[in-house]
Amino acid sequence: MVSIEEFVPARGLRVDVIALGPKGEIWVVECKSNKADFQSDNKWQGYLEWCDKFFWAVDSEFPIELLPDKTGLILADAYDADIVRMAPLERLVAPRRKVMVQKFATQAARRLQILRDPDAGSSF
Repeated sequence: MVSIEEFVPARGLRVDVIALGPKGEIWVVECKSNKADFQSDNKWQGYLEWCDKFFWAVDSEFPIELLPDKTGLILADAYDADIVRMAPLERLVAPRRKVMVQKFATQAARRLQILRDPDAGSSF
């Protein structure tokens, strides 16, 4: 899997992490630091239609009973992360997958270009 942080799948949505797998599978990971952060997130359900699998990433202090059962769970700290509950597979339809893979590739290429040439960012 390769990933991009702060990715916009559609206007008004911004996922924390999106990952693209070798067969075109798309995973979204939302990172939550505490209960209030989770409870104030009103957009996460809108992310489900843009991925094959949806995960929460939290630390060991997070009250995981708040997280919906039908989502994946990643326990993480500053050094490592483990998938403790695999997200159910909800396959994207082919046209949406194509759009998402193209957006992912474009965003990754733009970010790489800006690293190589910081002035290039002004043209995007």
